[in-house]
Amino acid sequence: MFLVGLTGGIASGKSSVIQVFQQLGCAVIDVDVMARHVVQPGYPAHRRIVEVFGTEVLLENGDINRKVLGDLIFNQPDRRQLLNAITHPEIRKEMMKETFKYFLRGYRYVILDIPLLFETKKLLKYMKHTVVVYCDRDTQLVRLMRRNRLNRKDAEARINAQLPLTEKAHMARHVLDNSDEWSVTKLQVILLHAELERSLEYLPLRLGVLTGLAGIAILLYLLTHYLLPYA
Repeated sequence: MFLVGLTGGIASGKSSVIQVFQQLGCAVIDVDVMARHVVQPGYPAHRRIVEVFGTEVLLENGDINRKVLGDLIFNQPDRRQLLNAITHPEIRKEMMKETFKYFLRGYRYVILDIPLLFETKKLLKYMKHTVVVYCDRDTQLVRLMRRNRLNRKDAEARINAQLPLTEKAHMARHVLDNSDEWSVTKLQVILLHAELERSLEYLPLRLGVLTGLAGIAILLYLLTHYLLPYA
């Protein structure tokens, strides 16, 4: 199995592309959902966040108040890095657990939906392929204004707050251009899925794991049938 990191920008159409991959039967892991999961009460990251940032970051029900926590780390790189040091290892653990489940079910690749894939670069080293859902800036602006009912100035401010899609496109291995009709984009997704399914990049890892499991099974068999009876 190999990992495919998928990202985009605000109003670029990433969510719609993800839906097509899911309709094609692909395994998809939403890293944002995972990030919210690991900070729930009872998890190590939740306990560490309270220890470091105090109980003022909690809601009445014990959940993390994401707005308060966001305000605390806003424009404070040291605090943001501290929060990342708490949450990122837990996110990676959950990511590996979910990925292993898909591995056991025979999937050839898993898509990780990572909004800040190129901004943080934390997960890039795990990705065999990277995909950007791209659209030109004018199209992005119009879509954002229409979707969020924003005026031009506010929409431009939101777009400018992100890494430009042109830069992400240059860094990605695959680009899905969603500037035109949706049918064109959908065809690109289908073709990319077919390309990834045909890839044999999953074989070395799968064969290595299966060989290791076979070795363990043989060892257990020998211990059970030849050594343990005489213990």
